[in-house]
Amino acid sequence: MSEFSISITVADRPYKLVVEKEQEELFRNAAKLIDRRIKEYSGSYSFKDKQDLLAMVALEYTVSFLQNEQATNESEIILNKKLTGIDNALNELLKSPSA
Repeated sequence: MSEFSISITVADRPYKLVVEKEQEELFRNAAKLIDRRIKEYSGSYSFKDKQDLLAMVALEYTVSFLQNEQATNESEIILNKKLTGIDNALNELLKSPSA
C-alpha cells in the first residue's frame, strides 16, 4: 500500500493528512459530509462558533456509529444461533444410521 499526503478542509480549516491511496476518496467524502452537516446545523441552531457545530456533528455521527455497532452485534448473535442450529442438525444427520 502506498501512503501519500493530502490536504482536506473541515469547518474552513485545512488539514494535511498522510493516508493510504485507497482511502483518499473516503477521507475527502468524509470531509464533505462533515461540512454539509455543519452548514445544515448552522441554519437550524444558534451557535457561538464552529466548534459548537463540530461538536453536534461529532455527536450525531458517533450516535449513528454506536447504533450501527449495536445492530451488527445483534445480527451476529442471531446469525451465530442459526449457524449453531444448522451445525447441530447436520451433526445429528451424520450420527443417524443410513437408510
